[in-house]
Amino acid sequence: MKKAGEVSVRKRALRPIGDPYVVQEAPGVTVRDRLKGLTHGDEAVLRLVGAHLGSLAASNLAQYCRAGQEHTSRTWALRKRELTARSSSRWAGALTKSTHDQYALARRSQLAYRDTLTDGIRMLRRRLSLPLGAKGTRGNPGGYRSQAEWFHKSRRLHILEARLSAVEADLAVGRVRVVRGGRKLARNRHHLVAAGLTEAQWRERWESARWFLRADGEAGKKFGNDTIRVTPNGEVSIKLPTPLARMANAPRGRYLLSAQVAFRHRGQEWADRVALHQAVAYEIHFDAVRGRWYLTASWKRPTVQVGSIASVRAEGLIGVDTNADHFAAYQLDVHGNPVGNPHRFPCDLTGPASLRDAQLRHSLSQLLRRASGLGVTAIAIEDLDFS
Repeated sequence: MKKAGEVSVRKRALRPIGDPYVVQEAPGVTVRDRLKGLTHGDEAVLRLVGAHLGSLAASNLAQYCRAGQEHTSRTWALRKRELTARSSSRWAGALTKSTHDQYALARRSQLAYRDTLTDGIRMLRRRLSLPLGAKGTRGNPGGYRSQAEWFHKSRRLHILEARLSAVEADLAVGRVRVVRGGRKLARNRHHLVAAGLTEAQWRERWESARWFLRADGEAGKKFGNDTIRVTPNGEVSIKLPTPLARMANAPRGRYLLSAQVAFRHRGQEWADRVALHQAVAYEIHFDAVRGRWYLTASWKRPTVQVGSIASVRAEGLIGVDTNADHFAAYQLDVHGNPVGNPHRFPCDLTGPASLRDAQLRHSLSQLLRRASGLGVTAIAIEDLDFS
């Protein structure tokens, strides 16, 4: 029996804590280096090749999208044969694969957008069905506070229902909406002043974003890629498309760039793959903002069986507590208990996204150096799972 003056407290069940698990190592690696020392002739060739292949990629994507859901191995082979006549068999393979991946990504985005709309509609319908001012429960919001808010939310419901109908119609026929070069950059064309760009600056960014200079790796081929080839000493050469073969400065229709690359991050791992002629994919990218050319290398790593929690703890472990403005790292014993005081790594997440990303990378780099200095082999961090 509750006495006078006492306040009743509702007991809530605590969220269950999941079992710890060891994360699988990343299956892929990507490294990048700047192409320094390119001549004007080199840049002219790269621009021509990128623009030519970019136009082929655009037409191939448009053809792929028009086909809707009617995609078969026969249509794939037909499109690749048409592209081969205007480029080469290897460039055609890279173009068709890129188109397929871009279309698949757009379809996944459509499905995610449909789920988001469905959840929003479900919540709006529920709250609109409640009386005005009805109180909610934990995890279930109540009714709207006023008639005006109810009216605005009912209009919002009609908007979301119309959008959902449009998305479902697109999904039914396999229609996707893709902008090569990026939708944001396309919108900036109509708002140059707000974007802080001149028409010439926008044009350069737009054209470079639509270029295509990407080649998949080929195991067994010389240095792991016969289309964009990088030798162990960093020499870069490109297999020119057939219409541009007249610009070759090396045997077999290749163009050798004046610049050389040297991957400082995971450079030895890359060199080992190249020496064994294992597959390495390359992409040449032009940063129109800085006026620089870059070469990106990527490859898959063999799957390695992860260790157990007990073995990870036995080899040394750092536990990280994530906070609003810093990471707190504790060295843990074999039982998972902290030893000594935590080491703080400040992480200021205010400001623009680029600054936040830089702060986050800096803090994580400090954390990794701390773990390496202590001789531990793993880092434990809480899995909040806000999804």
